[in-house]
Amino acid sequence: MKHITIATKNKGKAIEFKAFFKPFQVEAHSLLELAQIPEDIEETGTTFEENAELKAKGIAEQIAGPVLADDSGLVIDGLDGRPGVYSARFAGERATDEENIQKVLQEMNEIKEDERTARFVSVLALYIPGKGTFFSKGYCEGKITFQKRGINGFGYDPIFVPNGYTETLAELSATEKNRISHRSKAMKEMESILQELF
Repeated sequence: MKHITIATKNKGKAIEFKAFFKPFQVEAHSLLELAQIPEDIEETGTTFEENAELKAKGIAEQIAGPVLADDSGLVIDGLDGRPGVYSARFAGERATDEENIQKVLQEMNEIKEDERTARFVSVLALYIPGKGTFFSKGYCEGKITFQKRGINGFGYDPIFVPNGYTETLAELSATEKNRISHRSKAMKEMESILQELF
């Protein structure tokens, strides 16, 4: 059984990635499952790609093994692409999901329904010592709601309705969300790389 470390302390994200890796006979561990938790890597990049690679490389150097990092976020057209790479800290460095959601809803208060287009973006960076970094990217297009709906998922899921649906991501089952999510699309793109490597 091969092992890979997922550069996240987010339990929701870790569960998604573990499920993705299962078919490849690869056992994935989140940072919280390591005997010694690596130091946090500062996300100083201005793009999702830069941040994902910074995390993957930085942690791989500490644990001397392959690391998959993702940088993902919500890009809202009516807010000129914000929150973007600052999605996790849109309302401040230690902002909760709730605070970030409220800031988005507040800033979009005056934006009409047909102009509330947005997309979730996920960039995966798989860094393997001695082999380099492999990237893949996925998108989930949709719209921002006027209020929160649903209790599943995490992050901005309760205010995002994917195209072709009337429910928010937080109202969909985990199976359905994983089928259409930006992360699952990025993993799909990563599949051919994984087949070669594992």
